[in-house]
Amino acid sequence: MALTQDPRPTTRWAATPSSGELVCLSLGGAVIFFGSWQLIAMSGLVSQYVLPSPLTVLAQIYQLEAEPFAGFLLHQHLLSSLERFLLGFLLAAVLGIPLGLIMGRYRMLDEIVTPLFEAYRYVAPLAWVPFAALWFGTGIGGPVMVIFTGAFAPCVINAYRGAQFVERYLIEAAQTLGASNLRIMREVLLPGALPSIVAGLRVSAGLGWQSLIGAELIVVSSGLGYVMVQGQSNLAPDIVMSAMLVIGVIGLCIDVALREAERWLSRRWGRA
Repeated sequence: MALTQDPRPTTRWAATPSSGELVCLSLGGAVIFFGSWQLIAMSGLVSQYVLPSPLTVLAQIYQLEAEPFAGFLLHQHLLSSLERFLLGFLLAAVLGIPLGLIMGRYRMLDEIVTPLFEAYRYVAPLAWVPFAALWFGTGIGGPVMVIFTGAFAPCVINAYRGAQFVERYLIEAAQTLGASNLRIMREVLLPGALPSIVAGLRVSAGLGWQSLIGAELIVVSSGLGYVMVQGQSNLAPDIVMSAMLVIGVIGLCIDVALREAERWLSRRWGRA
């Protein structure tokens, strides 16, 4: 048999990058971004008042941790934001995932809920901020409500889609063996839909975190969003950008944690 040349590229980059390569690429991208930012700030083309340098922002983060600003140290503002986020996010997951599974299991309930749900999910989470302020004032309930409205829809949708992926014969086999509806939900639908559910939690967490910051700009007296508002009021762009940087880093950490959970579940359930 005559040998033919393989037309596919043989370089290492043609394959999926390894974990080490991905880390190097991510670090390289960060170095390029912050390096460019520093060079622009040092060039004098943009005023420090408009665009503080990364070093100035990092120094301000240290200052916010050393001296209280807007009543609290930076880590205390962060803890307030995380507390609100976790409450709203967990509430959305606890209510949204079962609802999605039930809708995927029972056609009648799906037909009843879907029109209302579709109308609800197209209302932006920040549109609920006025109601949150009226109903809860500056307490914890308002931000939790706004986070819930942002995080709830992805939980429902992905649980619903995951339930649709479960093979029908598995449900029928469980029914033949006399399993109750609750047990079918717990031992058949939930495990089968779990990879899709975790993927939805990533989207849900991102929307919930964004919704939290939007709510904190209006209806709270602590938190990272509140730091941004107070920094703007004090004409301190370095404080505003410090809070923005912390928000971005925490959001990245949340996404990385959920991404690792998604990969583990994909391997665990044979969907890698």
